[in-house]
Amino acid sequence: MTVAAAATARDRALPASLALACCAAVALAAALRAPLAAMVLGLMAFGVLHNVLELRYVAGRFADVLRGPLLLWSAAAVTGIAACRLLTLRTPEILLGYGVLAVGVWFAVPRRWLLPALAGLGVAAAVSLRWPAYHFVVLAHLHNVVPLFFLWEWSRRLPDRSRLVFRAVQLGWVLAVPALLLSGLLDGLLVRGSAAVTAFAGAPAALAAPVVPPGAEAGLRFLAAFAFLQAMHYVVWLGFLPWQAPEAVAAFEARVPWLRGWRPWALGLGAAAVLGVLFVADYLQGRAFYQAFASYHAYLEFPVLLALLFAAGSRRERSMSTVGAADR
Repeated sequence: MTVAAAATARDRALPASLALACCAAVALAAALRAPLAAMVLGLMAFGVLHNVLELRYVAGRFADVLRGPLLLWSAAAVTGIAACRLLTLRTPEILLGYGVLAVGVWFAVPRRWLLPALAGLGVAAAVSLRWPAYHFVVLAHLHNVVPLFFLWEWSRRLPDRSRLVFRAVQLGWVLAVPALLLSGLLDGLLVRGSAAVTAFAGAPAALAAPVVPPGAEAGLRFLAAFAFLQAMHYVVWLGFLPWQAPEAVAAFEARVPWLRGWRPWALGLGAAAVLGVLFVADYLQGRAFYQAFASYHAYLEFPVLLALLFAAGSRRERSMSTVGAADR
């Protein structure tokens, strides 16, 4: 990194960290005072648009990963998942979800780790098939944690001290705040606040079911944790990365020139308006259609994450080998 680039990155680090910290404070207040409303209204307002912008970022920033056979096989499996969601076929959806992971493992994992990785996926798939309701709850919460990995990767451009501060902020909102909510330490501030939403969206139990473990006594805590992370998820994809990673947008536009400039925003807002009509008419049916559409951004990120994680491991191995050679 040049001196000028390092100075620019340092100048961006503090406002970026402060912006995310301030957004986390607002999101936490909403999750505490009206978690169900925050989840439902947030999905209706920002769900579709964040899908479009997340796919734009991932396809642009990781164009060297999402291409060729990996993209084709992953997209085919995800299309099957979308169909399963529309038809409410839970077991095939689970199997296809692990199929996406298997494709990512096949293309990302070094050959010496391939068999253990696939065996691990097999064990995880067996657990998911045995307890499918828990599988989908875990998947819903895990999806909201995924931005941490992309923010971690983005922060590699920052100088060392700025990077540490930025990453500490991310760990704070992704891990520490949900842990506080689930621990019960904030129960005195937690309010169900669902009357305004249930009037048109349905019973609270049905609305919260996808994010609350079956039979959980602390269901409101899980709902608040999900509402908080969902809000921050939207902040990352709708605000932070479009603001701080314009090079990913440029790479996407070079790859898909017919979606330049304002067009992704228009596509997302137009689709949101159409789906919004269905949300208002029948929220649960609208959520089913949304989840089918959302399959692409939710699952295509996993092969990219696997490639990132194993690429980082390879860099560490090369670095340690270089240090060892220097010591000798």
